Amino acid sequence: MTPRLKELYLKEIQPALKTEFGFKNLNMGPKIEKIILNMGLGLDGNDSKVLKSCEEDLAKIAGQKPVTTKFKKSVANFKTRKGSNAGLKVTLRKNKMYEFLDRLVNIALPRIKDFRGLSPNGFDKFGNYTFGVKEHIIFPEVSFDRADKVRGLDIVIVISSLNKDHSFALLQKMNFPFIKKGDN
Repeated sequence: MTPRLKELYLKEIQPALKTEFGFKNLNMGPKIEKIILNMGLGLDGNDSKVLKSCEEDLAKIAGQKPVTTKFKKSVANFKTRKGSNAGLKVTLRKNKMYEFLDRLVNIALPRIKDFRGLSPNGFDKFGNYTFGVKEHIIFPEVSFDRADKVRGLDIVIVISSLNKDHSFALLQKMNFPFIKKGDN
């Protein structure tokens, strides 16, 4: 069964973007390639209980097991050692990616306290969109009572597009709640 957002993209969004930007065929339009979720643990990465708890939470959010990332260098000011645990990451592709996006936009983001919208300044020069979430407990899969500590989560949406405007239009058509120019 194909995800709801993927069907919407194929049937409505892709043809709309083709006519809006004047592409010669549908495949020239912007396309979401993958989504990367990253949870940095810092000094808590050495504690096996905290690592296991965060791993379970991220697995519930993403729907697949996260990979533990390691520090590449030792930095005395940050109290890090080369090879020790830095955090967790998950890369989502295909159907899981669309299911996660659907849950993120329609369920998780509206649950953020005092949420006014996402910043449209999170695009890099290649058209990828990056933003952070301060509380990982906004996802309904994570139990608020069971979470030992509220942690942040970075979300990177990798988009194959020619520029920022095409990526912005794609995410806007997928109902991403961006802040309007006149709003503060």
